[in-house]
Amino acid sequence: MGRFVADAAADVLRNAIADRGNARLIVATGASQFEVLQQLVTRDVDWSVVDAFHLDEYIGIDADHPASFCGYLKQRFVDHVPLRSFAYLLGDEDSAEVMSDVGRKLQSAPVDLALVGIGENGHLAFNDPPADFDTDAPYIRVALDEACRRQQVGEGWFAGLDDVPTHAISMSIRQIMKTSTILCSVPDAQKADAVRRTLLDDIGPEIPASILRRHDDATLIIDRASAANLPHEVLQDLESTA
Repeated sequence: MGRFVADAAADVLRNAIADRGNARLIVATGASQFEVLQQLVTRDVDWSVVDAFHLDEYIGIDADHPASFCGYLKQRFVDHVPLRSFAYLLGDEDSAEVMSDVGRKLQSAPVDLALVGIGENGHLAFNDPPADFDTDAPYIRVALDEACRRQQVGEGWFAGLDDVPTHAISMSIRQIMKTSTILCSVPDAQKADAVRRTLLDDIGPEIPASILRRHDDATLIIDRASAANLPHEVLQDLESTA
């Protein structure tokens, strides 16, 4: 999955660079992105003309915290490629100022590619259900629901539920959907119900990732474990078009 997404992402970035001389990329974090980023940093892309943007971050923790997405991205991506720029969402600074500053940069030009995942509760970025499908703000302050916070404990980012921040900065649903191409990676069995609901439930705020079905160029990349709850006929259709 990591190799597939990295190859597809590199193609998008190279095409954007060929068309206009630069590219703009949104980068996610979490367990779903380990292999994606590990592979992507080895691809032949002119990173010196790529501007990258941070998808979401906890409010109240600094970049040295083991769960910090700033730290995650620096260690796994930013330190490995000579980007023209990377816009961090700094969780230990004034969130309103951070959202305003990074949001202004993000909206200054179209974005070519977003690398995202889906949470166990169906969230997209940190837009937990019921997500705000209406705001045009590029970044918003969100409250994290218990299912989301428990996922962070389950993945080993925090020792216990009380250690997980209750709020975060998240790129909004509408802003994510403005991206030209979206590659959404969702591995592992604990995401199987979220995958099923994303593909089969009604599109709406209760399953935020379902909105991806309305995007003109969004690809959902899953494995057999995360596809385990899909009906047989859906699996057949997916296998016939893979």
